[in-house]
Amino acid sequence: MYTRRTQCGFTLIASLATACGPPKASAPAVELSPAGDTVLTTYTEVTEAAWVGGARWAVLAPTDNAVGIVDFTSRRLTPLGAKQVRNPSSLYFAGDTLYVADWGLRALTLWNPQGRQVRSISASQLARGSLPHARDGAGRFYLDLYPRAGPDGSGNRDSAAVVRLDATLSRGDTIARLAPLDIAEVVGDAGRRFERRIFSGIDRWGVLQDGSLWVARVYDNRVDWRAPDGKWTRGQPLPDRVLEVTRYDRELFLRKFPPELRATAQDLPFAALKPPFENGLTQSPGQVWLEKSRAPADSSRRYHVVNREGKLIREVRIRGQGRILALTATRALIAEPTPSGVRLVSIHLPADSTSP
Repeated sequence: MYTRRTQCGFTLIASLATACGPPKASAPAVELSPAGDTVLTTYTEVTEAAWVGGARWAVLAPTDNAVGIVDFTSRRLTPLGAKQVRNPSSLYFAGDTLYVADWGLRALTLWNPQGRQVRSISASQLARGSLPHARDGAGRFYLDLYPRAGPDGSGNRDSAAVVRLDATLSRGDTIARLAPLDIAEVVGDAGRRFERRIFSGIDRWGVLQDGSLWVARVYDNRVDWRAPDGKWTRGQPLPDRVLEVTRYDRELFLRKFPPELRATAQDLPFAALKPPFENGLTQSPGQVWLEKSRAPADSSRRYHVVNREGKLIREVRIRGQGRILALTATRALIAEPTPSGVRLVSIHLPADSTSP
């Protein structure tokens, strides 16, 4: 779709003009202080979290192949059993159970809030081995299913889907279509292949307990909602700050690789523009927080908060390098990188950042 963002992007690339600058914000802005109860971990990176009750959160550290329960009352981090966790890729909490998707085990492992494993569910062949990323109050599971990439990656030009499975992972149906990956053709010594562009975005989605589904559309920069009865509500376009992928962005990306692999990584295709958002979080009882893309020099991270009608109701800003991992109705868990690990901070959300 040829959107305003696309028009601004072409103008930026062609002439570096500023006429397509960011639209004025259409909602009030709230700034949060990243100060609160703190626990310092030795994890390299923490990518996801889920509230498991009281002052306790489950956190995912995929680089360390670890999942832990952090308790802000005792200021302790307790890892889940190493023998029961191999390569965790996502986690979520539903009902009274923590679910950990582990691609190394090819299973969804279930844990009680105290961190004891209850049982496991093997990956479903119906979903080609993909593991669920969410569960609703009726016990149905949800996952995103991408097309078969094929030997050269060309299959990724097709769209993905959000699939809903029953409690036994034996029956499923497609309830939403997602945008295909932004890929580019690369020709090298091994021949032609298709690679996803670095810094390109993807559609994000989430599920509420009543079975409502939200999908954040990366190309249109809006949030659409699917009601439990299947009716869709199209969200309003959100303010979009167009950010070019700079040489410094590329350098920061390449620094993540060992020196012997940087030459190979440098040959990967890069997007010309950053996506309007990098992630999306669900906040009870029915709001979505979109983490907006940022420039390396930005001193704060911004979130657009969208309601069930797909309307922007506020912008939330957090100073520093921390990012929000998970939300409850009244609290947020923030991860901040430090030289010795990741600092986890639990903060109380003021009323003006949570009320509709």
